[in-house]
Amino acid sequence: MKLNPLDDRVVVEPLGAEETTAGGIVLPDAAQEKPQRGTVVAVGPGRLLESGERAAVGVVVGDEVLFGKFGGADIEVDGREVKILRESDILAKVV
Repeated sequence: MKLNPLDDRVVVEPLGAEETTAGGIVLPDAAQEKPQRGTVVAVGPGRLLESGERAAVGVVVGDEVLFGKFGGADIEVDGREVKILRESDILAKVV
């Protein structure tokens, strides 16, 4: 299934959760934190302005981004977990 997000929404595929700590301790599934980093897989056309034009979205497909822990909606598409966020929910691009 292909997703085409609307307005300023962005579809992000979260990276896997950290399975070990910096010291090498293996974390069980219950102790792993939700990932806050992911790859953009689809971008909407942009928010509609009062003038009728579309505002440009600041990310493109393939960008790696950071987002809030509880922002957006988690859905499953073709067996993959993805997150649909508004552009304003994205905190930063990873360079």
